[in-house]
Amino acid sequence: MRLTALNERAEMIGLKPGQGVAEAKAICPILDIVEEDLAADRKLLEAIADWCDRYTPLVAIDGKDGLFLDITGCAHLFGGEEALLEDVLIRISRLGLDVRGAISSAPGLSWAVARFDDCRVVPPEAMEEALAPLPVASLRLGEETVAALQKMGLKQTGDLLAAPRAPLARRFGTQLILRLDQAVGLVEEPISPRRPVAQLSAERRLVEPVQAEADLLELARQLAETLKPGLEARGVGGRSFELLLFRVDGEVFRIAAGASQPLREPRRIASLFTERFTAIHDDLDVGYGFEIVRLNVLRHAAFDATQGDFVGEGRQDSSLAAFVDRVAARLGPDCLQGFELRQSHIPERASRPVPAMHVLAAHRRTGSDHAGHGFFRGERPLRLFRMPELIETVAAEVPDGPPRQFRWRRVMHRVQRAEGPERLSAEWWVEEKEEPARDYFQIEDEEGHRFWLFRKGLYGRGGTGPDWYMHGVFA
Repeated sequence: MRLTALNERAEMIGLKPGQGVAEAKAICPILDIVEEDLAADRKLLEAIADWCDRYTPLVAIDGKDGLFLDITGCAHLFGGEEALLEDVLIRISRLGLDVRGAISSAPGLSWAVARFDDCRVVPPEAMEEALAPLPVASLRLGEETVAALQKMGLKQTGDLLAAPRAPLARRFGTQLILRLDQAVGLVEEPISPRRPVAQLSAERRLVEPVQAEADLLELARQLAETLKPGLEARGVGGRSFELLLFRVDGEVFRIAAGASQPLREPRRIASLFTERFTAIHDDLDVGYGFEIVRLNVLRHAAFDATQGDFVGEGRQDSSLAAFVDRVAARLGPDCLQGFELRQSHIPERASRPVPAMHVLAAHRRTGSDHAGHGFFRGERPLRLFRMPELIETVAAEVPDGPPRQFRWRRVMHRVQRAEGPERLSAEWWVEEKEEPARDYFQIEDEEGHRFWLFRKGLYGRGGTGPDWYMHGVFA
């Protein structure tokens, strides 16, 4: 077992990362050892990344202990780059963490300065000057490459900047040249945000933290008012929204809500979060209150403005969409489901359940009552089983006639009326092995119960008779 991380007091007594635990305890018998938990460390780093969303939505995780923040166009909101850096370092330090940071025009240079120099802002004209005195390990190279460079006497980055590039590339590979160019800004290094960037966003920074749910909902409505002109200018409405609540102690809550139809009306948008607050009431710990509230539009769609009439025509569709949105916000998007048709004539494959929000959205796009394309032949039962159920015993007319009586779920049914057969052949382009055709019958027993069952195969084919299956009931 070896040491992987140390606090300041441990470093002061001479302990180093990679040192054996037994040796470390021999140096300091009262040393407190905590087993490393990579999952917990990752969770903490992601929580800090969420907290950094207050500065910019473009936050990327770098390794096990670093973050990249793309603050392009954001620094002036905090009084400039130096003021922003100071604010970040002070706030994270108050959370009980040891933090270092730097700002420059190149992510590679910021990484190097933050880890091997003082926390500061490096102007574009001083990039090479800031990089030159740093060790070659600041270029994010592999340990073998760093050791080989040091063995040749190339210990500082300035030694590499002054050396001819062709011999360096032949001896150490092109990765060394790439890291040099990235550090001085000659090659652009993109940052991949850990979360999708919002299409539109509005934020309110509060002088006094708020705790009441009613105040948060009113802030959400006001932020929706702010977003409305932007949605109108684009000719769109929001389909997916996210409310971010930044608690004063650094905790960040993300509350997502979706809509079946594009929305612009602030009260409708706020009502979605009313239902979400009802659903997550016990999980939302307000603590000492929230100091920043932000509303994001994660996804939008074209908005078709319709003029209302005097007889209320069209209100039913909008009220249905509002009902689906409210229920989905409170109980989840899968609580209400519709069906999407698929290109298959096998009944259990001809449709699949999808959230009702998607069905309404598809109906709005196509103007059709169906969320997909497909077809049915003949009447289908009101309740279709997910998989056909084997019928125990059947007495039937042969070779192609309907059953006279059958036992299903331990109950004997005597057939009064029958209609069929409707033959459905197997889909040979889908099936892994050859399947016999199905003959479907609509059956009504003596008590008036109606069933939809089928015979798989035919009598007189093979050594045993065909099997019968129950696939649905009409009432």
